[in-house]
Amino acid sequence: QLHLVESGGGLVQPGGSLRLSCADSKATSLSFYTVEWYRQSPGEQRELVAGSGSGGSTDYAHFARDRFTISRDPAKKTVYLQMDDLRPEDAATYYCSAGLGGFTYWGQGTQVTVSP
Repeated sequence: QLHLVESGGGLVQPGGSLRLSCADSKATSLSFYTVEWYRQSPGEQRELVAGSGSGGSTDYAHFARDRFTISRDPAKKTVYLQMDDLRPEDAATYYCSAGLGGFTYWGQGTQVTVSP
């Protein structure tokens, strides 16, 4: 069982960058998991931002395709979401999930605020 922990959120000005991290608190490797980043704003449904398959494939929501990058560091057992050119509409709680064999695990989320 995974206990995912997200970090790296915070307050950033429009146009700025943040790098979010997702790792298991017990340092379990995520290499065999499909890892996805989602976000949710108050009153809105949770939406997929980006995903990384265990084989190296990646996928992005249309709003993330040219500004966000999902990547893995196997040595650090961490999955990152690099977010550039952040906009006020990117403000949300960002969650990572890891799925394998029909099981999906979620972290508690990290807050991203984009404001002047």
